Amino acid sequence: MKNAGRSLLAVLRARGWLRGLGRIGDAELLALVIGEPAARCGVSLAQELVERYGGLEELEGAGLEELAALRGIGRAGALRLVASFELGRRSLLARRERLIRKVSCPEDVADLMIPDMKGLDREHFKAILLNTKNGILKIVTVAVGSLNAALVHPREIFKAAVVASAAGIIVVHNHPTGNPEPSREDVDLTARFARCGELMGIDLVDHIIVGDNGFVSMRERGLVTP
Repeated sequence: MKNAGRSLLAVLRARGWLRGLGRIGDAELLALVIGEPAARCGVSLAQELVERYGGLEELEGAGLEELAALRGIGRAGALRLVASFELGRRSLLARRERLIRKVSCPEDVADLMIPDMKGLDREHFKAILLNTKNGILKIVTVAVGSLNAALVHPREIFKAAVVASAAGIIVVHNHPTGNPEPSREDVDLTARFARCGELMGIDLVDHIIVGDNGFVSMRERGLVTP
């Protein structure tokens, strides 16, 4: 059985070289990432993962400890899987950053950030640092919180802006529930960010909350004034 698994994996590798990875299915791609675990056939394990989680998007949301606990994967296999998803995520974000070099509306921010932030099981606060023409200078993560909250202070937000000599800033954070509707704390934080930005001469252009498939712009809600 083990030799058969290795034979199947060898066939997949040959197919990948000859035909390209774009024509290989999800389970087969996973098998190539997993390789040849000592305990099981990598091909059957990959198929089991796809069936267990229902697809790659759901599998991507699994944590290291959860994956490592599955029979046949272990810590090394879990790290390979999570690393492969992280590489894909970073590649997608870099590509989107190149395409969206200037922020002209909240939809631009949503298009850029939702793929990067949806499905996260912690609140992440990010700052999009802008020049005087709303061009993107840099995107930085300023805080990562617990399951339902991120402890963020305006000094972390604006420190990054000062270092980059930014003229403006867009604060973006996610709701792990997937619902982007702002809480009372979100409204209060937005007011604090705006006050700090006014004192420092750095415009708070917007505070955007993203969910799994939607977003809320605090400026559009009238909570960030021009």
